[in-house]
This record gives sequence, structure tokens and C-alpha cells, in this order.
Amino acid sequence: PLLTALTPAEQAAASAAAARLLAPQLPEPLDHVLLQADLTAVAPGPLQRPLADMLGVLADVESKGGATVYRFTPGSVRRALDAGRAATDLHAFLAAHSRTPVPQPLTYLIDDVARRHGHLRVGAASAYVRCDDDAMLNEILADKRAAGLGLRRLAPTVLAAQADPAGLLEGLRQMGFAPAAESAEGDVLITRTDARRTPPRAAPEPVPEGPPVPDDTLLAAAIRAVRAGDLASTAPRKAKAGEADAGAGSGELPRTGSAETLATVQAAVLTGESLWIGYVNAEGAASQRVIAPVRVEGGFVTAYDHTADEVRTYPLHRITGVAELADDEN
Repeated sequence: PLLTALTPAEQAAASAAAARLLAPQLPEPLDHVLLQADLTAVAPGPLQRPLADMLGVLADVESKGGATVYRFTPGSVRRALDAGRAATDLHAFLAAHSRTPVPQPLTYLIDDVARRHGHLRVGAASAYVRCDDDAMLNEILADKRAAGLGLRRLAPTVLAAQADPAGLLEGLRQMGFAPAAESAEGDVLITRTDARRTPPRAAPEPVPEGPPVPDDTLLAAAIRAVRAGDLASTAPRKAKAGEADAGAGSGELPRTGSAETLATVQAAVLTGESLWIGYVNAEGAASQRVIAPVRVEGGFVTAYDHTADEVRTYPLHRITGVAELADDEN
């Protein structure tokens, strides 16, 4: 807390003063380790910073305490080689900082890992160019127009590119070459010149899984339909135009086509009139009902059913016939 109230210069001076005061109480950093034949190194005390940093890359810490034990493994040696150190550098480093002779197993370990290190190479490439004529590949590499493709030779007949396959094809064609696209299996890709693709289509509207659910807007229509209950129970039926009086005297509802049924129901929705309908349920039982249509939607008619005294929804394809109700004065 005290140091945070100081300026950076004051903090640096305070830290230096603290280091001078603590220095006599701390052991001197060591510049050496003790190499063992079991591929370990023992640091009998704190190490100097360069030695500790390098040893931390070349070996793994196995235990800490008054003396730190480091272990050399193929992975730790490979880590040092990946960091840019050569096998000769590692041998010289160990010989310079060990108070004991460098064990032969450790020398063999470093040489064996170094001999296999880098034998396989892994890199990134977006596309490649393959050609049996290496002179043509040399021409492509020497062309200044190929600079943007990021080409480099991997083998006498293969060039790797940072550009994507489509960009590489277009770049080579602009340079005057006639390359062909190749699949991952090595086959030449054939492009049909007469191929046509249809434009993208909008997703179709989802089809409802069942009849629409009646909502609160049907309340007013239901009340209006209830008031017509007496008329529905006592008034004779009036056949549609062209049906004469076939249904009025016989007591049978005249049959109407689907188009006429739909038009009559839609008109009843607008006028608020009640209708006689013939209806066949899912079990095939036929019945006659008096309904006050409220809404026609998605192949269903939602109406107040005077017969059941409730709002119901009926599929239009199950309505066999429809007729208007006659007024009292008729």
C-alpha cells in the first residue's frame, strides 16, 4: 500500500533499497548444476536467471525445495530444439554449467532427438499447383504477377499457394496459363457449361397442424349467434337459389358443392346470418347443425353452434351442404 502512493521513480528506488537490505540474508545465485546419470540435474540452490531460464526450456522441473531437481525427456529436448537451439548448443551449454561430467545417456538423448527433429514438416496452404514440367513451374515462380498468390515450391513438380483454389485458378488464367481444377482425389473437375441453378426460394409458410384456436374476438359473434337461437330452432329452412324448395318440404338439407359452400359461409361471416349445415364427423356419422359463422381460415370455419350451444371449428370438407335460415316474417 505504501509503494502504490509513490511515483514510479520512487518505487524503483525503494525496490532497489529493499534488495540491498535483503541481499546479505539471501544465498548467492549459482551458475552451475549437478548432472546425474539418470537424466536428471540437481540445482543445489537458486540459479542465476539466464541459467534458470535455459534449464527451464531444456528440462522439466521434477521437484522443488532446498535443491531443485530437473529431468530431461525427449519432449523437453524437442522443446529446446523448437525454440531454435541446435544440438551443439545444448551440448556446450551443459558442459559449461555442470560441475559433473555430462552423462553419456544425456548426450545420446540429445543427439537422437536432434536427428529426428524436423524430418517431418507441417505448414498451411490453401491450394497447390501440380505440373510434371518443372520449367513451367519455374516460369510461374519468376513471374511478378504471381507475387499475390503466395507461391512456394514444395517439390520439383508441386507449388503451394496461400490463395484459395478459385483465386489461384483465376490468377494463373490471367497470366496466360490454362489450369484445370483438381479434386482431393486427384481427378480433374468437370464443369458443365449448360448448368443452370434456380434462384433461391423463400421458405414456405408453415401449414397449421390443426384448426385455428378460437380467441376472445369471437365473444361478440357468439353473443350475436345466441340471440338467434330461437330462430334457429323454429324457422324453416330456405333453399338456395336454384334449389327450388327441395329442402323445405322434405326435411332434408340440399347438397351443395364445395365452391358454393365456401361462398355461402363467407357471406354469412360478413352478414352475421346463421346457416343450416349438413356435417359428417370423423367416424362417418351425419348430422344437421345450425351455426353462426364467425371466421373462415385455413380450410376451417369457426362458428357458434346453436345445436351444441358453444363455439366450434369445423373442416369445410366435412360440410356436405349449406342453406340459409328463413326470417320469421317469411
